[in-house]
Amino acid sequence: MLHRRLGKSAIYVSDICMGTMTFGSQTDEAESHKILDMSVDAGINFFDTAEMYPVPPKPEYAGRTEDILGRWMQGKDRDSLIIASKVAGPSHGWFKAAKRAGMTALDRHNIVKALDESLKRLQTDYIDLYQIHWPDHGVAYDETMEVLDEQIRKGKIRAIGCSNETAWGLMKSLEASERLGVTRFCTIQNNFSMNNRRFEDELAQVSKKEGVSLIPYSPLAGGMLSGKYNDGARPEGARFSSYLKLGGRQVAMAARFVNERTEESTKRFMAIAKDAGIAPVTLAVAWSKQHDFVASTIVGASHSDQLADIFAASDMTLSDDVMQAIDAVTKEILYPMG
Repeated sequence: MLHRRLGKSAIYVSDICMGTMTFGSQTDEAESHKILDMSVDAGINFFDTAEMYPVPPKPEYAGRTEDILGRWMQGKDRDSLIIASKVAGPSHGWFKAAKRAGMTALDRHNIVKALDESLKRLQTDYIDLYQIHWPDHGVAYDETMEVLDEQIRKGKIRAIGCSNETAWGLMKSLEASERLGVTRFCTIQNNFSMNNRRFEDELAQVSKKEGVSLIPYSPLAGGMLSGKYNDGARPEGARFSSYLKLGGRQVAMAARFVNERTEESTKRFMAIAKDAGIAPVTLAVAWSKQHDFVASTIVGASHSDQLADIFAASDMTLSDDVMQAIDAVTKEILYPMG
């Protein structure tokens, strides 16, 4: 397992990160701990969670994932684990968070409260990488960056990052940090996969020029790239099969990930994987890792039997021919997720 630096921080992580957002909903605690143990055995030292997990978010069990991860961490060598978590972004915009009575924001009150609660659930005195889950473009970044810097100085967090951010927002945050003389974001956690390459349009340049590493989530495009939704299949227990039954925002999200264009691109990527003699999941993870702006690719699993194909990508470098074949699909089916 290769290790890479998170931006300009002092932290090095495995180039595969185990995400935990299904722990406590789709995945019970015993299976969650098995996935975590198998991840460590495979050489993974980087684990990502959030105060709002598991998904789909509900107030009655928000925070359950951190509880599960925290219990697993007991008895482990804390220094050997790189733990990332997130504070919920503002609830007055596109989404109402399942924390703090739906009154979340990125001010001092909310950040300090969220961080202290996450530390308690994780049963640790520091978080290695603390991220804002989504930004608030309606206010200045000054207070957010100052309070995060304060928490670093107190030893509660080691490094900071953003998520679901735009090129404009990332640059505004970096400007605020430099002007105020406080810690800057070292990572950005955005959606990035063979079915969603929008990060390459503008953000990749910012990432490389400013030294802010991408730690992409959903390299399997929500499971679509595994092929399990092909030909109209809606497997029982699968994330988007469940979302289609929930209505509202979940149905809209499912339609973005699972549609005619993503199904067609997925079929072509699966053919490339077959020609290369590897599983589609392995192709998707290996492709994500093979970008110079990516530090670590965040994967996820709801069952431990899904891990083998993911771990197979750990030491894999795709050939130029395979990368070019993937690019050809992208050119023919541009932005299948919209």
